[in-house]
Amino acid sequence: MIPSGDSRPSSSREWVPTDKGAHLRGRVTRNTRPEVELRRAVHALGLRFRLHRRVVAQCTPDFVLPRWKVAVFVDGCFWHGCPDHSPAEFKGPNAESWRQKISTNRGRDRRNDGLLTAAGWTVIRVWECEIRRVAAGAGHRVASTARNSA
Repeated sequence: MIPSGDSRPSSSREWVPTDKGAHLRGRVTRNTRPEVELRRAVHALGLRFRLHRRVVAQCTPDFVLPRWKVAVFVDGCFWHGCPDHSPAEFKGPNAESWRQKISTNRGRDRRNDGLLTAAGWTVIRVWECEIRRVAAGAGHRVASTARNSA
């Protein structure tokens, strides 16, 4: 275990397994419940899509609506730093690693948005919490954006 006052750069730190983080091990990264709920809502509105298609190099949206050139990402509140639900401060032995992880995810999100936009695609990012509140409302937002981008 690395002491919290360790002077090594954070990139050389190792994750410290904790009981509190046990639920994160072996997590699903594709076809999560919020993704599936949003896809059901979009499909119910008559839109057809393709799953996990690489649109540009190093960029695979959760699903795409190719007819309208719309790429949809479902962002998990914890993993992508939701302004309402992401921890304001990380605690414990992995605090710095978590800050770095969320920052890296946000940077990748910005990069992907830029790459897709430059390739002529419209990007929609939907927070996990938005889908959990009202999946149909999130589906309508995707449908509306798609139909307006045509």
